[in-house]
Amino acid sequence: MTAIPVVELGIGDEAPYFDLPCDGGGRVCLADFAGKPLVLFFYPKDDTTACTAESVSFTALAADFEKAGAAVLGMSPDSVRSHDKFVKKHALSVPLASDEEKTAAQAYRVWREKSMYGRTFMGVVRSTFLIGADGRIVRIWDKVKVAGHAQEVLAAVKEL
Repeated sequence: MTAIPVVELGIGDEAPYFDLPCDGGGRVCLADFAGKPLVLFFYPKDDTTACTAESVSFTALAADFEKAGAAVLGMSPDSVRSHDKFVKKHALSVPLASDEEKTAAQAYRVWREKSMYGRTFMGVVRSTFLIGADGRIVRIWDKVKVAGHAQEVLAAVKEL
C-alpha cells in the first residue's frame, strides 16, 4: 500500500477549494462561505459511534456558531444517500458534504495511512479546519478526540 505523501497544510495557507454534493441533494463549495469563517470537520464514516457524537455535538452548537458568524460543514467519503439517512436518523442540522472520490480529503491531507488492530489501511483521519473569512486556514485540529471538541472549536471561532 502506498501512502500519499503528507505535505502539511499550515496556518495562513489558502484553504484548498472543493465543490461537492451534499445532503439534501444540493452542492456545496468553498466559495459559498466567502466572507465568513468556516468550520470544516472531516470524519471517517456516517453513523459510527465517534462520528455520530461529533456530528451531534456540532449540531447542538449550531446556533452558537451562527451567532458567532461562522458556518459549519461536515465532510466524509460517504455517499449523499448515506448522509441523508444519517441526518434524518440523528436530526443533524449541519450540512454534510459527500467526498466519495476523496479529492477534498486528499487536498486537506486527511486521507492518510491508518492502522487498527494490526491492520494498515487508507482512511480519513478525523480533523477540523477553521478557515477564516479570507479563505485562509486559521487553525487545524488533527487526530481529533471527540469529547469537548465542538466546544473547543467554538471558543476558537469566538476569538476571531
